[in-house]
This record gives sequence, C-alpha cells and structure tokens, in this order.
Amino acid sequence: MKAIWNGEIIAESDETIEVEKNHYFPPDSIYKSYFTESDTTSNCPWKGEAHYYNVQVNGEVNEDAAWYYPFPKKAAEEIKSYVAFWHGVKIEK
Repeated sequence: MKAIWNGEIIAESDETIEVEKNHYFPPDSIYKSYFTESDTTSNCPWKGEAHYYNVQVNGEVNEDAAWYYPFPKKAAEEIKSYVAFWHGVKIEK
C-alpha cells in the first residue's frame, strides 16, 4: 500500500493493518521528512488518545493529515504507533 499526497509517496508498506476501513502503516514505513508533530489530539473510546502529524510536501502543508496511537488501549495494541491518513491523502495498492 502507498499513501500519496500532493504527488508524492509519503508512506509505503505491504504490512498495513486495516481498522475501520483505514490502513495503518508501520512507523518505519513513513517517509519522516514529510512529517511534523502536531499539537492536536483526539480520543477514541476503544483505541485511546490519537496524536497527529502535519504532512508537508512541495511547500504545501496538510494539517493533521495523519494520526497514530502512541499508547493505545489494550483492544488496539496491534496498531501502536502505526500511522493512518485522511484529509485528501490517497491510499493505493
């Protein structure tokens, strides 16, 4: 699977985990140069507190376009630190 935004591949892995129709990419599969930490957090009742990344490609910033669970609840342990995307990031095979 590939995560693509603004014409660039920002993550790539054959070992994503699909949860609630979102592909979660292993932490070592994201191209870190495109990611900066965001101060945004949100809460999922069964996964826990999500943290976000801003994605910057070719001078454009997509705020909070990626999220991950650094300390997930027990039910979501398999996606600990895995990264998922939204806000126009395309996921392709």
